[in-house]
Amino acid sequence: MTAAIGVDVGGTKILAIAVDEEGTEIARVRRPTGWGPDAVGDEIARAVAELESVLGVVLGPPVGIGIPGQIVPDTGVVEHAVNLGIERFGLADAVAARIGRRPVVDNDVRAAALGAAALLPDLFSLAYLNLGTGIAAAVVDETGLRRGPRGAAGEIGHLSVDPAGPPCRCGQRGCIESLAGGGSVAERWGMPAELPVLDVFDAADAGIGAAARIRADVVRGVAAAVQLLILSADVDAVVLGGGVAALGDRLAVPVRERLRATATGSPFLRSLRLEERVTAVPGRAPVGALGAALLARTAHPAAPPTRLAPLANPSSTRESIGHS
Repeated sequence: MTAAIGVDVGGTKILAIAVDEEGTEIARVRRPTGWGPDAVGDEIARAVAELESVLGVVLGPPVGIGIPGQIVPDTGVVEHAVNLGIERFGLADAVAARIGRRPVVDNDVRAAALGAAALLPDLFSLAYLNLGTGIAAAVVDETGLRRGPRGAAGEIGHLSVDPAGPPCRCGQRGCIESLAGGGSVAERWGMPAELPVLDVFDAADAGIGAAARIRADVVRGVAAAVQLLILSADVDAVVLGGGVAALGDRLAVPVRERLRATATGSPFLRSLRLEERVTAVPGRAPVGALGAALLARTAHPAAPPTRLAPLANPSSTRESIGHS
């Protein structure tokens, strides 16, 4: 079996999966992310080692990593991953020193876009809109992933769409991220919760005015991002992903309604059928890790595995396919 390993690095946890030749997930591992460059590198290496133990191979499967921050093109260097305690870190070199081979490193949203594209093969192009603590997007079309010469393509969160809107941490007002980003929602709501945006939607449903206003901002922020991506890239669909997108139809339906209403007075916008071009990640699949694995396979299409005996006492952090 020729496997590939994809690692999706989040703010609090790392999800690593192994996929077979068909791109089907065959094993997964979750680990805490850690804080700071060394801790992140260590946890990635541990996740890879655990997956190799499951697969019975080592020094074979190519490894891809999707991580927040700006990736310096062709270097494996991560910059400005502030939620991980990383200002600048040679991640590819650091992981290579730990696992014995150099991984492919890319931005986490771009990796997720590639994973989403693999699960939606009927689309010729898509934009993956990551609705997490912050907001960013990535586009995949017939040419592949769009990165930009500085690796910053898709950083749409700090486009101001309402100069009178809520303040944004970037110094502007009414940025898409200040309207719909999970971090901004949590700050404006001001109540502790595992997923503040879910609390906000529940409270809005219960008739609480402050929550209804925040919910309206989330909807118009996401709708503005969708419209921007379609107008600028003319993608077949915008795929909603990330933690905020876990709201499912509670978010997607009002976003579609907002897009429909926005187009009412414009024959041009109506012709684009914006509301019909919004979709979600199929089955809430781990698109970030899947995309990272596909990046690794593309870069290393023929890495031969070396067999190992499986561990006698599997770690409790290890998971078989179908469990999360």
